[in-house]
Amino acid sequence: MQKIWLCLLLLPAAAAAETAYVTDILRLNVYGTPDFSGSATRTLVSGDGFEVLVRDRLATQIRLADGTEGYVRSAYIVDEKPARLIVAETQAEVDRLTSELRQAEEIFAEPAAEISALEARISALEGDLDGRTAETDSLEKEVASLKASAERYANSVPLSWSLGALLVALVGGFVGGLKYVDHQIRKRHGGIRVM
Repeated sequence: MQKIWLCLLLLPAAAAAETAYVTDILRLNVYGTPDFSGSATRTLVSGDGFEVLVRDRLATQIRLADGTEGYVRSAYIVDEKPARLIVAETQAEVDRLTSELRQAEEIFAEPAAEISALEARISALEGDLDGRTAETDSLEKEVASLKASAERYANSVPLSWSLGALLVALVGGFVGGLKYVDHQIRKRHGGIRVM
């Protein structure tokens, strides 16, 4: 029970604790005199620029862009740009480059699509070329085989010619044989044909 009361007492303290930060914006008053007496004539913030006329250890005489002159404490001015101004300039540059990048992407979108289409066509043509190359290789092997066969049978007579010559020889031999037999029969019988 005592632990519960302790937790209940600490709960508002935990809820009240919050995180806070020191501001990075410095406000610098501009005075009319180098001893900073009187009220400030202007207030400058971090990142405001001005021209330095005279600088000493305590006070610096400055001239603003509108021509107003005055004095500021030397300890609060620097020659380098403050981080806030550098970040703002960097962000502006990033925004400008992002805009240029978008414009470039829009300009190159159509050529990129055309390049993609051409690459797809090239891939299809390469596939077709591979198929035709394989077919060409097959045909070259067949031609080489036919050439080898042709060389083997270069001095031989085609079968149809051989069969034709054989048929002519048979018919010629048969007819010649008939004439010879007829001639012998006639010679024996005194020129009379016996049938």
